[in-house]
Amino acid sequence: MERRTAKTMSLNIILLGLVSFLTDISSEMMMPILPLFIVALGGAGLAVGLIGGLGDSLSSILKLISGYWSDKTGARKPFVYSGYSTSAVSKFFFAFATTWTHILILRPLERVGKGLRTAPRDAIIADSISKEQLGKGFGIHRAMDTAGAIIGSILALIFVWYFNLTFIAIFLIAAFIALLALIPLYWVKERKKEKPEKLTLEIGLKGLSDSLKFFILAATIFALGNFSYMFFILRAQQSFTEEMAIIIPIFLYILYNIVYTIFSIPAGGLSDKIGRKNVIIFGYSLFGLTCIGFAFFQSFTSLIVLFSLYGLVLALIDGNQRAFVSDLSLEDLKGISLGTYHTAIGLVILPASIIAGVLWDINPTMMFFYGAGMSFIAVIFLAFMQKSQ
Repeated sequence: MERRTAKTMSLNIILLGLVSFLTDISSEMMMPILPLFIVALGGAGLAVGLIGGLGDSLSSILKLISGYWSDKTGARKPFVYSGYSTSAVSKFFFAFATTWTHILILRPLERVGKGLRTAPRDAIIADSISKEQLGKGFGIHRAMDTAGAIIGSILALIFVWYFNLTFIAIFLIAAFIALLALIPLYWVKERKKEKPEKLTLEIGLKGLSDSLKFFILAATIFALGNFSYMFFILRAQQSFTEEMAIIIPIFLYILYNIVYTIFSIPAGGLSDKIGRKNVIIFGYSLFGLTCIGFAFFQSFTSLIVLFSLYGLVLALIDGNQRAFVSDLSLEDLKGISLGTYHTAIGLVILPASIIAGVLWDINPTMMFFYGAGMSFIAVIFLAFMQKSQ
């Protein structure tokens, strides 16, 4: 019986990875062209910052609420299913946008689905594998997620370059693929948990360990400078003209996703061996150096290197930050802990994106120096964290 349960739990990671794989094919068909679409609709740096920041901020804040309710009810799968469904349906409406303000409304609506599903889904993953292999488990999920991103962005490139499809046509195709992602969720099994007798939302804010609070503070500081990927796409667009101003940024986005995918599992495994804090510190530092590189270099060769480094940064910090939160959280409060972490990040994403947008409109170099400075401050905070991991 134990062996059977273990197999079911391991299958969960593959199934949830497959859901994310298909969802990211859909999302990443849209993501590399979205900033270009915003600019085509008349949006500038501030518009890009608002759209990226508002959507991601709303999504992150909702993660606390969904994490809390999944812990309170003892059921996580309904939140996961409703989250993926909401995102899939909302994607259809992107095709009908005629001004950048429409995207300002639609992008947050699409991100509501991500907010509903992420913390409960991550809690299912954390429940489905031993603590000793937690980094590897999250790494596998992130690798499948990003593999879908690679395929999605490659499809976007093919559709734009070879088939000459419009942005609107690509958005519609992406929405249909998102609906297919709902199918594997049927076979996901969650561990039966008793409902906690007393559980309030305050636990998510006050019931955290000191180490977890300290880490969330460092991660929040980093998030203040970790502006939207859209600005990297726009930076690449500045270096090219005509058709290449669309094709090259999409190509570089594909490269970023390939590097991210290749290093996601090794980065998770490395954190299992040498400690997640050490890997995250390296990731934060590398992001700062990458921002400095984007400030000074814009040649095609330089952009290849910089987008590769950006992919490596995400591989080092994305899954490992979530795994670190799980390490530092109480067993029965993983949903709330993950939700609190995501919400803390969400609260600063919008102001961070507005700051980045304003600085971009003044001078893009200033924005990249700002990102570098915040990442190095986060490194200092994390380096002083008392609990060694």
